Amino acid sequence: MAWLRHMAWLRHMAWLRHMAWLRIALTEDEQRIVRGERESHPDPCVRRRLWALWLLHCGRKREEVAEILEVATSTVQRDVAAYRIGGLEALLKSGSNDKPTSALAQYTDQIRESLEREPARTIAEACQRIADLTGVERKPTQVALFLKGMGLNILRPWVDPVLTRTTWLLTIVPGLN
Repeated sequence: MAWLRHMAWLRHMAWLRHMAWLRIALTEDEQRIVRGERESHPDPCVRRRLWALWLLHCGRKREEVAEILEVATSTVQRDVAAYRIGGLEALLKSGSNDKPTSALAQYTDQIRESLEREPARTIAEACQRIADLTGVERKPTQVALFLKGMGLNILRPWVDPVLTRTTWLLTIVPGLN
């Protein structure tokens, strides 16, 4: 039984050695695409991946490529793995296209109308009004960031001499979205 496990382990190690040392040999079409996109692609991560692929195609070692591109060797190995699995198309993808959106994003117009009708005097009041209006509760910092992204300007705090407390005013800045 131990002999069988040893043989399976040896096959696994041979497979890893084979996978780790994949030689990059680009076709003529791939070379044309890489030559054109490695300088002009809008995403710097894609440009770096294409440069890594090109240098590997030219016979450089992974450690050399990592040093030239000033990245870790593991980054170059991830690029090779992505190329092995998905081809050149996998390297041309620009990171994550799934940008997280706020749960409040769908209520932007309602929130804007409410705050235009009657501006909130404090962030806490804005939080409460948004929670009542949408059912989504957020902390003051998150609400402040969301309102700023909507184009609302949060004025500096001022001390009300009568009430002796700090008050935040919200105003709408026209033209900002």
